[in-house]
Amino acid sequence: MPKQTFFNLPQEKKENLITAAKKEFSRVPLYKASISNIIKTAEIPRGSFYQYFEDLEDLFLFVLSDSSMDIRQQLIYGLKEFNGDLFCAFEEMFKHLLMCFKDKGNADFFKNTFLNMNHRIEKTFTPNICKEKAMEQRREFLSLVDLSKLNINSKEEVPYVLQIMMAITMHNLIQIFAKNLSFEEAIKIYKIEIDMIKKGISSENNRHSNN
Repeated sequence: MPKQTFFNLPQEKKENLITAAKKEFSRVPLYKASISNIIKTAEIPRGSFYQYFEDLEDLFLFVLSDSSMDIRQQLIYGLKEFNGDLFCAFEEMFKHLLMCFKDKGNADFFKNTFLNMNHRIEKTFTPNICKEKAMEQRREFLSLVDLSKLNINSKEEVPYVLQIMMAITMHNLIQIFAKNLSFEEAIKIYKIEIDMIKKGISSENNRHSNN
């Protein structure tokens, strides 16, 4: 997390620094990024950088968290738009992400992020709904999900469903950049995998439904 001195900055200076950071993280992945390039673009002294952030990773995770906020909001929007249908909400969120990738800056940033994924990056990118501490956001999310459209026994199982859906989504996002998939190819593959989860992949489910 940024230090309080960063949050005390005027909005314009904060935005300049974040823009400079995203430009650098779009150019190269985190492990190749340069503080020198960021402070040069943002026009701040090196000493000021360390007054705002612990290190380069601290800045990167903040930029990623800020960028992924839109994704969390999109998931909530999808649940409202599709009357609590979790699967439709995820498909809509996935399409929204692909539209964001049409901007080269966004595409390069997320490409460098997804192709160099580690546990801390994944935790930062994944919606806070998955995390135990984000109780308020979790309660809002649970209140929007239509449980009648899920084959589960209680609301307590919804976070586990969400984790499965996010794992599928993350895998597909990585594959977009790893295999250079087109918009159409990515959507087709994602829908196949989501539909398999919706139907269930155990033959037991089919036998029970036919009896």
